[in-house]
Amino acid sequence: MLEELKNKKKLVVGTKQALKVVKENRAQTLFIAKDAEKHVTRTIEEQAKQRNIQIVYTESMKKLGKACGIGISAATAVILK
Repeated sequence: MLEELKNKKKLVVGTKQALKVVKENRAQTLFIAKDAEKHVTRTIEEQAKQRNIQIVYTESMKKLGKACGIGISAATAVILK
């Protein structure tokens, strides 16, 4: 699943921006790093579940950031519809 992120042009990285996209119902798939702090990801995870958005859990924030093509760790990322 992480390989998909590398090739996606419609990608939002970061919890604030991802939450906005999820609330606007423009998200196709939400990626959440398993090692991200729960207080950071809890709200976006709940919002995605309410909207039946696919959630994929990744091994680590570092791997998620790398898969998104950024040089830093990422707690969440979203592929847009």
